[in-house]
Amino acid sequence: MEGNYAVGDVITTKKQHPCGSNEWKILRVGAEFRIKCLGCGHQLMLPRSKVIAMIRKKSNESESHKSDQETMVKTEIKK
Repeated sequence: MEGNYAVGDVITTKKQHPCGSNEWKILRVGAEFRIKCLGCGHQLMLPRSKVIAMIRKKSNESESHKSDQETMVKTEIKK
């Protein structure tokens, strides 16, 4: 899955990590990616080609975090 990847993006992989999670956060982008398992916190440094081959889905964490904040603000307004 080719595309633009940025630090902070969360990727879902095709195979699970031994801890059971398949979501990873991108910590470094370049010729090699550093990714962190969101289940156990384990970090890996892998070549870009391997990371791109293992990606099933990408979600931008900053967008999801923003929508969570909007929900919290709406909830506070209703109170």
